[in-house]
Amino acid sequence: MKLWDKGYEPDKLIENFTVGNDRELDLQLARYDVLGSMAHIRMLESIGLLGKDELPLLLDGLQAILDDIDAGRFTIEPGVEDVHSEVEQLLTQRLGDIGKKIHSGRSRNDQVLVDLKLFFRDRLKDTARDVATLFHRLQTLSEQYKDVLMPGYTHLQVAMPSSFGLWFGAYAETLVDDVRLLAAAYAIADQNPLGSAAGYGSSFPLNRTMTTELLGFSTLHYNVVAAQMSRGKTERAIAAALSAIAATLGRFAMDVCLFMCQNFAFISFPDELTTGSSIMPHKKNPDVFEIMRAKCNRLQSLPNEVALMTTNLPLGYQRDFQLLKDALFPAFGQLSGCLQLCDFMLQHIRVRRDILDDPRYDYLFTVEDVNRLVLDGTPFREAYKAVGHAVQNGTYSPTRTVSHTHEGSIGNLCTEAIRQKFDDVFAPFRQ
Repeated sequence: MKLWDKGYEPDKLIENFTVGNDRELDLQLARYDVLGSMAHIRMLESIGLLGKDELPLLLDGLQAILDDIDAGRFTIEPGVEDVHSEVEQLLTQRLGDIGKKIHSGRSRNDQVLVDLKLFFRDRLKDTARDVATLFHRLQTLSEQYKDVLMPGYTHLQVAMPSSFGLWFGAYAETLVDDVRLLAAAYAIADQNPLGSAAGYGSSFPLNRTMTTELLGFSTLHYNVVAAQMSRGKTERAIAAALSAIAATLGRFAMDVCLFMCQNFAFISFPDELTTGSSIMPHKKNPDVFEIMRAKCNRLQSLPNEVALMTTNLPLGYQRDFQLLKDALFPAFGQLSGCLQLCDFMLQHIRVRRDILDDPRYDYLFTVEDVNRLVLDGTPFREAYKAVGHAVQNGTYSPTRTVSHTHEGSIGNLCTEAIRQKFDDVFAPFRQ
């Protein structure tokens, strides 16, 4: 069954190629398709395109389908092109010809846009919640280990003292910026396209404000052409946000792999959270974080994939957009899986507290000693030369004390201020 049926069937080769795996992906949109249809028919009844006696029948029929979806009983039958066709066919089978009325004033173009925007809103909220969980875990660890020093590096060379409080806290605050992008993508998705039909509106007196309110959108895409142009633009924004989170998480995974290495040995995990080697009995590998790093690297290709599929397309709907689902739908699950597993692993992280006792880290304190001389009245350039000569001559002996007090430094992590910043940008996801 096809919504565009005109009495002929396309060649099977053509049908299989154009439909692809869209039917499987459409199962994720089924709930939203029903919710969109419920709002649409309420509006149709309000403008006289449905009878008052027909609306409750259709709403009950759609609710029954929604119950089947929530119970896992809903399928798209063989020969049915997509979720929109399946829902309309089920209604028509159960209610007769009134089931055929639900498509008045709609096109599959705006129907799938509504489904996608409702789907994206929920998935973005899910992702934001996973980010929030990891953010709070990192902040907790930042406070727990704020007094435990570790080496800081530039150019992968020993540079200055850092701390586990700084390390964990840095990734927490970086997630704040990622959530800003996530919130921006959410705002783009949170606009109602219903009523744009095929992209040029309808001669029916549709009440688009009513469906906007019924579906809980913050606003609507007013210009019907702009509504259709949001297909691809919305996905670009979402891809950028997911990629940003993946970049942060992938970088953290790289740090963990590095710091677990015996040459660093800053952190460790229980044996049961590592993997072994088939030939080397001593190996305890950070496979979780290596796979996490690879998945996050792959997710960072998402904006480019979406851009290449949507670049230079002419105005109006093009079938190319169908493939955006292939790219984006799995990405949500992959990123959430990484976020959740990272939080799980961090619940079991072991931090080494005596790292800086090793003399290889003596030079971490050169800047501290330069600054100490400056505080005692020595001009900075003279203090720098004095400590530098001591290093070159092999006579440098560090004082091994750190005194950082300014905002965001080792001794003043500003954890509460960062938490407030996160709470502010997270606000759209509390709706």
